[in-house]
This record gives sequence, C-alpha cells and structure tokens, in this order.
Amino acid sequence: MDKYQQSQKNKLFKTPAHDPYCLPRVEGSAICSQCGAAYQAGNWTWKIPENTVIHDAQSMICPACRRISDSKPAGTLTLSGSFLLEHLNEIINLIKNTEEQEKAEHALERLISLTDSDGALIVTTTGIHLANRLGHAIEAAFKGHADYQYNDDEYGLSVSWTRDE
Repeated sequence: MDKYQQSQKNKLFKTPAHDPYCLPRVEGSAICSQCGAAYQAGNWTWKIPENTVIHDAQSMICPACRRISDSKPAGTLTLSGSFLLEHLNEIINLIKNTEEQEKAEHALERLISLTDSDGALIVTTTGIHLANRLGHAIEAAFKGHADYQYNDDEYGLSVSWTRDE
C-alpha cells in the first residue's frame, strides 16, 4: 500500500471524537441531582413526561454538571480586539441571551464561565454546539472575524473572534 492509499485509509476509518463526559446509555429514566434535568430515552431534557417513573437509584449527575464541577469545558470562545472593550456589556448580554435560548432546547449546553484575561474575554461552555452558536451569533451581530478549530484527538471546539476599530 503506497502513502496515498494509507492516508486515504486513515481518513476513511478515522473514529469520531467521543465526549468522555457522556454517560453510557442508562436503562429507564433519571434525574440530575444538581440541576434537575431529566434523562429519558437517551436524551437529557428539562421536560419530564407525566408518566415517567424515576427511582431513587436512578439519581445521577448529568454530563453538563460534571463538566462544570470539574472545570473541563468542551467549548472555548476567546474574544479580543479594541471593539470588545468598547462594547463589552452588549457582547456579554448577547452571550447570556444566546445561552438561555440554547439551554432551553438542549439541557447539556450551558456556560461554565466568563473570564477577563489581559483584554480578552474567555467564555467556556459545556458543549461544542453552544460555543459554535455563540461564535456565529457574535460574528453576525458585531461582524469581525471568527476562527473555528475542532480538536482532532479529543471532544472540543476552540473559537477565536476578533475585531479592531
């Protein structure tokens, strides 16, 4: 097998990145003891169906709460540039509103922290989808340039957004 065939084989059989914080499928239903999210039919949700029976043994901590307590984000959004400092409150409000919308639909997509670091704002999230959505929302609202880097060897996304002027 030549080098080209080997490289194509590696691309073809590459396993997708797996989120180490996702639990294996649990039989039945469960409730997160920290946030109250419900696990039903393989999904975490805020809505608990009326006929759901949850046993005390099925009380557990959801992947998002585990990521928050371990401070292990799946998504990181780094915002920088002179525009950021001038419009910081507007940007933070957009981030919080976007997180509320995403969290309402997807129980595992939440903010972990907003940190100020040497003129940059670092936003960490429990899921890659929220980080992606925040990057697109900020780029749509405030223009600038966003760069999306998915980690090949682990489950994660790093978004860098910048705008000067």
